Amino acid sequence: MSERHDTIGIKQVIRYEWMEKTSSMLLAGIDEKSIRKELNDYLLVHRGSGSEEQRSENTCKFVVNILMKIWVSPDQEIIPLRDSALSMLSKYPSQALAIHWAMISAAYPFWFNVALHIGRLLNLQEIVTHQQIINRLKEQYGDRQTVSRYARYVIRSLVVWDVLKDSECKGCYKRAKQFPMLEKDTSVLLIESILYAMQEGKCSLKMITSSPALFPFQVPLITAGSILQKTNRINTIHYGVDEDYLELKEK
Repeated sequence: MSERHDTIGIKQVIRYEWMEKTSSMLLAGIDEKSIRKELNDYLLVHRGSGSEEQRSENTCKFVVNILMKIWVSPDQEIIPLRDSALSMLSKYPSQALAIHWAMISAAYPFWFNVALHIGRLLNLQEIVTHQQIINRLKEQYGDRQTVSRYARYVIRSLVVWDVLKDSECKGCYKRAKQFPMLEKDTSVLLIESILYAMQEGKCSLKMITSSPALFPFQVPLITAGSILQKTNRINTIHYGVDEDYLELKEK
């Protein structure tokens, strides 16, 4: 689909409140240049812990570029998804975390894949280790040093988003809270974001709705027909009696 799938890209911990700050400015109609400046000025004096302390300009640049690519200036192909996500932030403010999850997964498929491997491990055991996550990612991305470094940023992001939590053992994690049942609109957004996060842009509906990458969320029962009622960016393909495949429409 695009180079998004080959780019690891998460070069710093991304705090949830930064995602909210970015999308809030966009919803308020603030222009791209002003959003970039406001984010840069804010991050220069706020460290990853949220405390007020000077940060390096390079660190700020990395974070601002990531936030801009998720919400303000995403790849052309995911702009319609972004527009839908913005409208849902206004309609379902209580489900904002799932909406931000959808956008960061679509913009940075590496986030999706880290969550996917963590979710698979959590389905097998209560506690997962950092090394287990890294080993699975290296099977997918190759034994690159950047895989380990950038995966750490995603894992720590998941902890500060309160979907993972540190266990008593250093480098070990367990499931944090699970969020209430999602609205169907939000579920469709997450489903579509997974299609954008996957290289081939298609998958069975059953596999998507039960994807380990959605481990923090409770996805309601949803049919292919109801998905088509809520978005015009997905095609369905029927196999057999009860097997539905979803695929992104070609632009």
